[in-house]
Amino acid sequence: MTTDIPKNYSPQEIEKKWYQFWLKQDYFHAKDKSTNPPFSIVIPPPNITGSLHIGHALDNTLQDTLIRWKRMQGYNTLWMPGTDHAGIATELIMEKKLIEEGTSRQEIGREKFIDRMWQWKDESRGRIISQLQEIGSSCDWERERFTLDEGLSKAVRTAFVKLYERGLIYRGDYMVNWCPNCQTAVSDLEVIPIEIEGNFYHIKYDVKDSA
Repeated sequence: MTTDIPKNYSPQEIEKKWYQFWLKQDYFHAKDKSTNPPFSIVIPPPNITGSLHIGHALDNTLQDTLIRWKRMQGYNTLWMPGTDHAGIATELIMEKKLIEEGTSRQEIGREKFIDRMWQWKDESRGRIISQLQEIGSSCDWERERFTLDEGLSKAVRTAFVKLYERGLIYRGDYMVNWCPNCQTAVSDLEVIPIEIEGNFYHIKYDVKDSA
């Protein structure tokens, strides 16, 4: 019996087949009770502001490499997946979508706006998880979380407080985008750049005893 080897390799079919096999075999699931040493990574949750990009692919490939390596060494491995609500940035995206539809957050009201935000979350979350699976991420999908899940927000705040108390995170003076209305720092995504013609000043400081 002979089998013709296709001239072109179709990665989508092969990768999907083996990924489904891995899932059915429960290879990615961390055991609740195990005598093996534990090894875990909590995925830096992608924002639900859109789709994954090449930076996500690189970062998650590195995490996947570590998880698979430890799994091969006999560790009880857990790679916990999830997504981040990215509050202000996601709100901005939804406001832009409403403007494209000829309406606004104020016109539809708070409740409908929140409903649209949750709808966007579900759509974006599904797209992100699909992308993670397409690149072969060996996450424990039974433990997927969202940053607004009940109890999880408190855990995040507790973690930040502990990191601060240990001196691992700190406040400093940096150039940031500051919103005087919201009274908070905002990302570049939320800033509308405007070019303004002006003067560029050079200020000379005389230093004592300098040449």
